[in-house]
Amino acid sequence: MSEPQGSEDTTQGTTQRLPVIEKDTDPGHGGYTAASDYDPVPVVHDGDGKGGRFWSARRVPAAVVAVLLLVGAGALLYDVTAVRAERPAAHWRRELARQLAERPLDDTWVLVGAGIAAALGLWLIVLALTPGLRQVLPMRRTHADVRAGLHRAAAAMVLRDRAMEVSGVQSVRVRTSRTKADVRAVSHFRELDDVRADLDAVLGDAITGLGLARPPALSVHVGRSGRKG
Repeated sequence: MSEPQGSEDTTQGTTQRLPVIEKDTDPGHGGYTAASDYDPVPVVHDGDGKGGRFWSARRVPAAVVAVLLLVGAGALLYDVTAVRAERPAAHWRRELARQLAERPLDDTWVLVGAGIAAALGLWLIVLALTPGLRQVLPMRRTHADVRAGLHRAAAAMVLRDRAMEVSGVQSVRVRTSRTKADVRAVSHFRELDDVRADLDAVLGDAITGLGLARPPALSVHVGRSGRKG
């Protein structure tokens, strides 16, 4: 029985997210799925063994669209039913029909409404065609049925800890993206070129050790502290 993969790791007073690990569910093999508590369970759309990005479940946009459609359809259905029961149509529907009949197509409000509708439609199309979960970096797949992802914050924490082990480094700030790891260190002794060379070697090994499917490019900047003692 496997241990949960989505628990928090508390070490030396810090809390960090563990990697997201997912195994494709196969009815014939009793697969399992486990993920971090911070994000929805990723949805896998590729089974070719490559470390593709995780797809977001898009629960919030789907819920918003569903609620809006439910409210609009419910109000329209209620008004149509009232008219069938020989009651007058609602004021909002009569006013909407009048406005649509009287306003020309080049009217400002018509153009504004059309622009809003087009923007919402484009937003939904972008959400449908993009993976999302930008905070999860896909890891290399060593098994065809198992996928793993590492949170960008956890990757940055690992690189920062490794950088702090280099002699002469006083402080480090690490920012990671899907394609780049930007490291800015402050050195309080040793030559800056020597510190930078050590950081390049140590952090290069650290990035390789993360096991990412697409290792980010490393960018190292080393400077002196601006404070004078």
